Amino acid sequence: MRLVRYYGEVPANLKGGVIALGNFDGLHLGHQAVIGEAVRLAQSKSIPAAVMTFEPHPRLFFKPEQEPFRLSPFRIKARLIETLGVDYLYVQTFDRAFSQHTAEEFVEQILVKGLGISHVVVGFDYVFGRGRGGNVALLHDMARVHNFSVTAVAEKRNGPGTRYSSSNIRDFLKAGECLKAAQLLGRYWEIEGRVEHGDQRGRIMGFPTANMPHRDYLHPRRGVYAVRVGIDRGAETVWRDGIANFGYRPTFNKKDLLLEVHLFDVSEDLYQKHLRVALIDYLRPEQKFDGLEAIKAQIGLDCIQARELLKSHAFAAGPAPFVAVNQAS
Repeated sequence: MRLVRYYGEVPANLKGGVIALGNFDGLHLGHQAVIGEAVRLAQSKSIPAAVMTFEPHPRLFFKPEQEPFRLSPFRIKARLIETLGVDYLYVQTFDRAFSQHTAEEFVEQILVKGLGISHVVVGFDYVFGRGRGGNVALLHDMARVHNFSVTAVAEKRNGPGTRYSSSNIRDFLKAGECLKAAQLLGRYWEIEGRVEHGDQRGRIMGFPTANMPHRDYLHPRRGVYAVRVGIDRGAETVWRDGIANFGYRPTFNKKDLLLEVHLFDVSEDLYQKHLRVALIDYLRPEQKFDGLEAIKAQIGLDCIQARELLKSHAFAAGPAPFVAVNQAS
């Protein structure tokens, strides 16, 4: 997949393709349906399949002071999009100047003149342009004028249940509902980053932890989780079971949010390694203990519970901890 950061730099051989439009935060199953339709149409016509997304996320641009909400920072989102067979990813910088483009200007200047698209694929409720003034109906009107086609993918739901949406996934994660979030994502939600040095208390207690500061992601429910951890080993990611605590560590009066991960039956030094931590089950809230011995005893119980829970999961095959078929409905 080729990354393009300016619409005036799209090579001639990538023009005339099908493009999927959206923020695609989390790349849940609804997003995958939109991008999948763009790829299917492009392949049927032997033309390029593209995705356009926006950085920073418009919501972050307009309200930079808000609590972190992103399900997938850009690097992770790009990796997920690449797995869907997209030929190029166009990343539009969302700044003050771009935010002032009307919906009509966006279509004429960027989609038509810049990217030379022949077909646009969006979700049924897609809105765009200054003041969110454009919608699917306007896209259809402008398509007739500028000689391109439009497909609006219908609303998608988890069977008869919850609609696939980033907002619903955020709500589930804030409530510690890992499986419900996974059923909308099509995979368990992950936090990833590079391991940094910590206070070494876990090692003293016999439960060494890999410490990952939590900066760019949504804040899930604070507490202890059963997790699957992917260790980056170049071209390969090796998955291991473990537990993790997300929170402020009140026993030690800490003020910074941290994800502390303990891997079962792994003795290697993980400092500066890149890890992917998938939240599988929520075990308990974060709590304050009366000293190290009390914490050690509780962690031992947490490990026993996490091992049993993780044994009960039949993870579907793939490059991530996917929801098993018998858990997806």
